[in-house]
Amino acid sequence: MSEHDQIAQLSKGQQLPLQRDVEVISIPFGKTVTLDEDSIVSVMQAKGSTLSVAYEGRLYLIEGSNLDAVGLEPMPRPTLDPEADDAAIEAFVWDQLRTCFDPEIPVNIVDLGLVYGCRIERLISGERIVTIRMTLTAPGCGMGDVIAADARNKILGAPQISKVHTEIVFDPPWSREMMSDEAKLELGMF
Repeated sequence: MSEHDQIAQLSKGQQLPLQRDVEVISIPFGKTVTLDEDSIVSVMQAKGSTLSVAYEGRLYLIEGSNLDAVGLEPMPRPTLDPEADDAAIEAFVWDQLRTCFDPEIPVNIVDLGLVYGCRIERLISGERIVTIRMTLTAPGCGMGDVIAADARNKILGAPQISKVHTEIVFDPPWSREMMSDEAKLELGMF
């Protein structure tokens, strides 16, 4: 079973005991806190490589590298063949962006319409820098830094990519029309 399959096996409301102390990110504030071993969390969303859970009336995000705290295999950083060509690198970047989810919305950030663009520049050294222009569903969303960091960490699994910059922009402002048809269907907006 792949890492993504194991997380997809979880169901909303499922109760999970924490098997160790674990650092989590509070939703929607983006602050890191520690939940104690033996605490019981409830699954709210299991998408991509992260897990959104409820504990004592609050929501938290457990990153893929910490999934062992709920008895799953931790998710390794995605990688790319060192010999990959430019087209494969660009496809890798977009594939990784499609594994990033807003912890409160069960749609990836690409289909949600949050990614406005991705530019890959090749340096003289052969390394590449990726710049992602993205927005948030609302300017005050506290999860922007968390979503951007998730994207950066996944994309940096490609050895050809040395840096990832994320530019959070609000022009044009996000609207529901930017969502893919699949996202609208997932959210019952048709």
